[in-house]
Amino acid sequence: MSDNHLRSALTTLERKVILLIGNNQKLKQENDAYRAELAEVKAKLADREGQLEGFQNKDKISKIVNGMVTSESDPEQLGDMLDEYIKEVDKCIAQLSE
Repeated sequence: MSDNHLRSALTTLERKVILLIGNNQKLKQENDAYRAELAEVKAKLADREGQLEGFQNKDKISKIVNGMVTSESDPEQLGDMLDEYIKEVDKCIAQLSE
């Protein structure tokens, strides 16, 4: 091979390497952006799942309250039932805090 041909091939190779390095950096930046977006979406999803769980718990409590027999003649029994529910809710909160 002639010296000029080798220089030309080397120059072409250098340009291709520079282009590949540029493309690699661009792809790394895009990847970082997608990772940040994914983390944001995961955080939003976790928040929404927490909200959904809260709504489901409110719905369950609402059904329990609606299912209770409220009688003016037995407020002590109603108070005991509410105390038990509060204890259960406190246990659930303690477990979620762990």
